[in-house]
Amino acid sequence: MIENIDKRVRAEQFRQRLNRALRDSGLSQSALARAVGVDRSTISQLLTDEGARLPNAHVVGACAGALGVSADWLLSLSDRPESAAELLASSLSLSEAPRALVDERIFDWHQEAEGYKIRHVPAALPDMLKTRALLEWEYSPHLGRTAGQAIGASEDRLTWMRQSPSDYEIALPLFELDSFAHGVGYYEGLPVDVRLEQLAQFERLCEQLYPRLRIYLFDAKRLYSSPITIFGPLLCVFYAGTHYLAFRDKERIATFTNHFDNLVREADITARQLPGRLRALRAAISS
Repeated sequence: MIENIDKRVRAEQFRQRLNRALRDSGLSQSALARAVGVDRSTISQLLTDEGARLPNAHVVGACAGALGVSADWLLSLSDRPESAAELLASSLSLSEAPRALVDERIFDWHQEAEGYKIRHVPAALPDMLKTRALLEWEYSPHLGRTAGQAIGASEDRLTWMRQSPSDYEIALPLFELDSFAHGVGYYEGLPVDVRLEQLAQFERLCEQLYPRLRIYLFDAKRLYSSPITIFGPLLCVFYAGTHYLAFRDKERIATFTNHFDNLVREADITARQLPGRLRALRAAISS
């Protein structure tokens, strides 16, 4: 009995949604019949028949394709009429990532998420906390003669990010900060005075901006994360070097939010412990 009711309800919903999709598409019944490859009388029956039977999968799929909706929506298996390709296109975007401090896209995302918690795993040290000396050392080789101008323009945006009402949680691998402090790997050749000044600024900002800014250090031998920023519930963005990969669907945002929260839970150095770690690194390289 229940099964029969379910079939009738589903069949009625199919008719309603097919009628709606046909009306929205602007097609005639004859045009839909030609697109599906059936007689016009078949389409008329699908639109008006009060029975409990549904058409076969081929006809449902062909109707969905011709009308620009998903077959799942026609069959009440989804509440979203968009096709899978349209859903993917609206939830996923790929954009270029220029070698710059805070490009227009990144700054727009920060402004869009103003007031939300922003979770960030940077590719290196977080730009928003860097000294001008470190920015010049890092970016001048790529920006050439325009480096000073670019850094000057970006400093205003970095200041805005520090002062915005958003909470920032940043997770860094332990080795990144240690490599910086000792001038090895990516930071080879960085003068010791620049490193000392940067560590002092990190310490000062971490203490001044806490708890709105919280930085955690995790052990990359146990945990791994690619560079990612999660802008509240709005979107999450992966940095792939030359491009940003941005997701806006709730399920993926929730998945990567859980991933980030795990980095925080498993952190070896918490936000409260970080100033002490910074002082210890300064002492180690000053001696």
